[in-house]
Amino acid sequence: MSEGTSLSQVIDQVSKDKNIERKILVEALESAILTAAKRAFGEEREMEAKFNDATGRVDLFQIIIVADPVSTPAKEISLDEAKQFNLQADVGDELLFQIFFDEKDQARAEEQDAKYGALLKLNRAWKTFGRFAAQTAKQVILQRVREAERDNVFNQYREKKGELISGIVRRFERGSIIVDLGGAEAVLPVREQVPRESFRAGDRIVAYVVDIDKAARGPQIIISRGHKGLLEKLFEMEVPEIYDKIVRVEASAREPGARSKIAVSSRDRDVDPVGACVGMKGSRVQAVVQELRGEKIDIVPYDNDPARFVCNAIAPAQVSRVMIDASNHTMELVVADDKLSLAIGKKGQNVRLASQLTNWRIDIHSETKMREAEERARASLTAVEGATPEILEALLRAGWGSAEALARAGVDELATLPGVDSLEAAARLIAAASRAAALEEQRRADERARAQAAAAAAAAAAPEVVASEERT
Repeated sequence: MSEGTSLSQVIDQVSKDKNIERKILVEALESAILTAAKRAFGEEREMEAKFNDATGRVDLFQIIIVADPVSTPAKEISLDEAKQFNLQADVGDELLFQIFFDEKDQARAEEQDAKYGALLKLNRAWKTFGRFAAQTAKQVILQRVREAERDNVFNQYREKKGELISGIVRRFERGSIIVDLGGAEAVLPVREQVPRESFRAGDRIVAYVVDIDKAARGPQIIISRGHKGLLEKLFEMEVPEIYDKIVRVEASAREPGARSKIAVSSRDRDVDPVGACVGMKGSRVQAVVQELRGEKIDIVPYDNDPARFVCNAIAPAQVSRVMIDASNHTMELVVADDKLSLAIGKKGQNVRLASQLTNWRIDIHSETKMREAEERARASLTAVEGATPEILEALLRAGWGSAEALARAGVDELATLPGVDSLEAAARLIAAASRAAALEEQRRADERARAQAAAAAAAAAAPEVVASEERT
């Protein structure tokens, strides 16, 4: 079997084994040999490389054009020069000379060099180019195989982005986990891992496909164990009603390894979305919890009313009152004193997840604290001249908590309140609030001054007490 035939057979075998079109390999090989030839013989030359199916080798040609006048000596010759070499040609004709660089064609190369050496000006570079061409062919095939394999992986898995995928842990690289998917490898980066989870080589792993990175040097498939999409897809896998789109996952929030919240709704009034996700005796939700290795999961009913949705999300704590600040996208929730820690959660976890789930900023207050704040607000606003009981209640309901805040109000917004019948009345109320706020600030300043004076007096008396004790 000749070397040429071997190259042809290699191309056929690689094409079959790696699922790469033979045409792609041949074109890559031709391009590589042509680039290498120009580097060896001169970039200015006009050359062509063509794979010969009959011989199983790449044939290399140099093209010379008969021109009058000659403007590019490396590519052109005059009609007189063509006649000197006994070449039958006219102006404009292209002359094709095969460059014999294979060791088996050395005799033909020597013969051509003797006959057309002065015309082709190869300077016997073909002697070393033969070995270089063989190395180039091998490198090109290997490189194209790697590229094709990466293309195949990309094409096979690009539609799996946003889906679950399972594999076997194979090895660890700089903290990342390399997972064997059975036809490709995926990487679980450190940032996508859950701190409490640990894996060993050979362990089965289920993860969420975050991205398919075609430009990555290593594995192209990026997977995650911490993404909230993993939670949603696990529920879709365990709950047939979600897969059938009867129950819909509206939102989710995760603190991986600790706690999650998922909001669900139902298109069918006869189907309870929370019950469907919990399953008989909690079987469905427990399957998800088990896959997430003990992560606590709160399943809450979704509601189109933002206030009701936020109250659902803050469960298991019960909310007694909700105050909405739509302009700042904030809600203030009031809960019983003994439920405050439950509503906030350990290190603020419950309220933080509820905020992520609902996309509202949430502030939680106890009933005692809110009563104290209301009493302070009532006392401050009562001092405003002209604030009748009707106006006072309207101001409290509208959210003004002090004379100072009322002093910064706009005339237009106050004129719409019950008891304030005109812009002039609103302006008088604001002016009165400014005076009351000034008196209030002066009173606080006086109290601070008295407290500072008392503290200074106590500090001055302290050395005398010490001296008296020493005398004793």
